[in-house]
Amino acid sequence: MSANDSGTDTLTKARIVDWVYDRIESTKADTGDYVDELIETIKETVEAGEDVKISGFGKFEVRRKDSRLGRNPKTGETVEIPERKVVRFKVSDVFKDELNGEREFDGF
Repeated sequence: MSANDSGTDTLTKARIVDWVYDRIESTKADTGDYVDELIETIKETVEAGEDVKISGFGKFEVRRKDSRLGRNPKTGETVEIPERKVVRFKVSDVFKDELNGEREFDGF
């Protein structure tokens, strides 16, 4: 899968659905449901505080950021930024090597 016909380098959910649809025997509606379900499962798992590791791709993990002092760039006023959770994605070594041409892509 590469850049779409409009020349952008952004892979959208619609393009993922099209790509999967072209490769499996299913309706486009069902394919869209499969992709939606996969994304929802990843989101729910991460929201529950669990990591999601996809072999050969990477790992989504939740990290907690402590509260800290920040500055409003418009007024210069010091404000407290509350504690929060962020999602971090760490690419797998296999994917990193494929991306850098150090390993041949195995395909799907």
